[in-house]
Amino acid sequence: MATFADRWAGFGVTFRTMFRKTFTQGYPEKGKVKVTAPRFHGRHQLNRWPDGLEKCVGCELCAWACPADAIYVEGADNTEENRFSPGERYGSVYQINYLRCILCGLCIEACPTRALTMTNEFKLGDTSREKLIYTKERLLAPLLPGMEEPPHARRLGEDEQTYFLGLPKTGTPDTRTGRAPVGEAR
Repeated sequence: MATFADRWAGFGVTFRTMFRKTFTQGYPEKGKVKVTAPRFHGRHQLNRWPDGLEKCVGCELCAWACPADAIYVEGADNTEENRFSPGERYGSVYQINYLRCILCGLCIEACPTRALTMTNEFKLGDTSREKLIYTKERLLAPLLPGMEEPPHARRLGEDEQTYFLGLPKTGTPDTRTGRAPVGEAR
């Protein structure tokens, strides 16, 4: 049982810190901009190929790997007239519920195409619960110069092998891993 002196010692700590300025006073107008570590797990992003097609193939592995059940994916088939990704399928519906997400990164580890990555953006608070359910439109990476909004046909390379190696017509294979390019012997 706490003694009388222990109780007053606890109140002393409370009174000493009660009127001290906090680090959040004046946020976000005053103060430094928060710089995160390079491998920080922030908001998710659905990436694109260099021609603008989506990398997500709708395999739903990220949803299966999510321990918080925060990801919902519906895959659909691509057609030649309506192509959103270079493969046979694409993610037609993609949602991440940030009310459930624990930002653990297991979903990005499960993604076979590196379609899903995590950015350094950490300000995820919003004014309603509906705004914290991010849809595919909010998760997709912005179009960079030279990219075209899907649906469209594949633009890079004459065949699938060249496209998935990421080689423009004048490009060379990436040999930094020490592995031989597909189709070549070491």
